Amino acid sequence: MPTDSVVHQLAIRVSNRLRDERLMLVTAESCTGGMVATAITDISGSSGWFERGFVTYSNPAKSEMIGVPPDLIDKHGAVSEPVARAMAEGALRNSRAQVSLAITGVAGPGGGTKTKPVGMVSFGWSNRLHTSVETKIFKGDREQIRVQAAAHALRGVLALLDEQEH
Repeated sequence: MPTDSVVHQLAIRVSNRLRDERLMLVTAESCTGGMVATAITDISGSSGWFERGFVTYSNPAKSEMIGVPPDLIDKHGAVSEPVARAMAEGALRNSRAQVSLAITGVAGPGGGTKTKPVGMVSFGWSNRLHTSVETKIFKGDREQIRVQAAAHALRGVLALLDEQEH
């Protein structure tokens, strides 16, 4: 499946910034299933700025691959800012990258609850010194939610890189 053009354009912008600043990115994706990693690696030369990607779709994968504490998932649920923070920080600890992004959410069409509806996605971004988290609720079908989440995650990397400059 081709990557959405907005995601592709954002991936190019992120890639240019990472290359210019000589930084590497690591991704930890759940509901997007590697969509951000795909968008980045669709760009020629991406090995210069993309270190690795984790697709931690199951809760055990989040714990086993990037060190998210199981009790954190039990307490807050996989779709939560504490888990997104742990994913972003764990991805950095388990890579050689300097910048990370994490995505965990409910893409639908099932799986939503009253408190965590379909379209709810939690994000984390980290640069080893600072981690920020955010939760958004996107509208649309499964594919639209996943594309919006991937685009938002890439915008967050750009914002993190902007913060580093100041």
